[in-house]
Amino acid sequence: MVLIWTQFGVKHKNVNVKCKVRVMHRGDSSGSSSSAESTKSEPDTPCLAIKPTGKDFYKVLGVIPESNEDEIKKAYRKMALKFHPDKNSDADAEDKFKEIAEAYEILTDPKRRSIYDQFGEEGLKSGASTAGQGNVSRHNFHTDPHATFSSFFHGSDHFDIFFGNDNDSEEELFNPFRRFPFSHVGGIPDGGGLRRGQRRLQGDEVVHDLLVTLDEVMQGCTKHVKITRSRLHPDGRSLRSEEKVLNVVVKKGWKAGTKITFPREGDETPNNTPADITFILRDKEHAQYKRDGSNIVYTATITLKEALCGCTVNVPTLDNRMMPLPCSDVIKPGAVRRLRGEGLPMPKSPSQRGDLVVEFQVLFPDRIPPQSREIIKHSLAQC
Repeated sequence: MVLIWTQFGVKHKNVNVKCKVRVMHRGDSSGSSSSAESTKSEPDTPCLAIKPTGKDFYKVLGVIPESNEDEIKKAYRKMALKFHPDKNSDADAEDKFKEIAEAYEILTDPKRRSIYDQFGEEGLKSGASTAGQGNVSRHNFHTDPHATFSSFFHGSDHFDIFFGNDNDSEEELFNPFRRFPFSHVGGIPDGGGLRRGQRRLQGDEVVHDLLVTLDEVMQGCTKHVKITRSRLHPDGRSLRSEEKVLNVVVKKGWKAGTKITFPREGDETPNNTPADITFILRDKEHAQYKRDGSNIVYTATITLKEALCGCTVNVPTLDNRMMPLPCSDVIKPGAVRRLRGEGLPMPKSPSQRGDLVVEFQVLFPDRIPPQSREIIKHSLAQC
C-alpha cells in the first residue's frame, strides 16, 4: 500500500510556495532513522501556480496588483472618461464602461479586493472568505455603472470634462484649469445642447418674495419653504422631480429688500448646473404700524379739542404694552412725537432698537353751533 502526503502551494503576487511529496511504504515508520533521513533528503518540488479564474480586473483598469487606492481611482477616472457611452460611440463602449465600473467597485472595497486577490472572480461569486473575515456574500455586479460614474464625479458637473484630449497625460487629466475652454469665454453658443469643448453653465437665478410680519422681524424667525425642483438622474440625462424644504433664517431687524440666497438649490438640466434660489424679504402689511427702516410709525387720531387743549395718548407697542404719551402743547395736524427705543432691532446691532414714531391726525368737526362759534372767536382773538 502506498500513502501519498502532499502540500500544495499558491503562486500569487510573485510569491511561490513550494510543495512536498513524500511516499511512505507499508512498514515504514515516520519516527525511524531511515525515514528521517529520507525526509531530509527529499528535494522541494515547485508546484504549478494556481491562478485566480475569471476577469482580470487589474488588467481592465490597466494597473498592477500592487497598486494603491489612489492609483486605482486615477485609472478608473481616465478609463471611465474614455469609454463613457455619451462620448465613445464604439459598439462595445457600454459593455466596457460597465466592466470598468465593476473593476473599480471591487478593487476599492478592501474586503472584496482581498477575496478577489486570493480566489479571483469565481471566489467572489461563490462567497469565499478569507481568514478572520467570516462568510462573505456572493458577488454579482448589479450596480448602475452610470451611478458609479456620477458618484465618482459628485453628480453635477461631469459633462464638462467629456470633451478633452483622450491622450492627456495623467498630470493633465487632473489639471482643474484644463476643463475651462477659454475660446468660449464671453461667447454665446448658436445652437441648442452642449457641444464639444463647452461646459455646462449655471441656470438662471430663481427669485421669490418672502413676506415677513413686523413681529417676525422683531423676534427673528425661521421660515420653512417647500420647493419643487428638477434634478438629473444618475445617468446624467433624464430628469426627475423632487421636493425639498428650505429653512430660511430671518434675523432680527432685517430690512425689506434683504436677499437670502441658497446656492445651487434650483432646477438642473442636462445643459445647466443647478440654479441659485434667492428670497427677497418683503414687509407684510400691519394693522397698526408702518415700517420706516428700524423705526415703526403709529398714527394717533385725536379730536380738535384734544389738539388745542392737550391730552394723553396711549400708544400700543409691538410687545403688547401701552405707553402713555402726554401732550400738553397744541398739536398740529401731522405733528410727530417719538418713543425712543420702542421700534425694531437694528440689523447690525440687534441689541439697539429704533423708535416708535407717533404721527398725529386731528379730527375737525363737520359744523360748529352758532353760540360755540362766538365763544371760539372770542377765545382765539389774541392768537
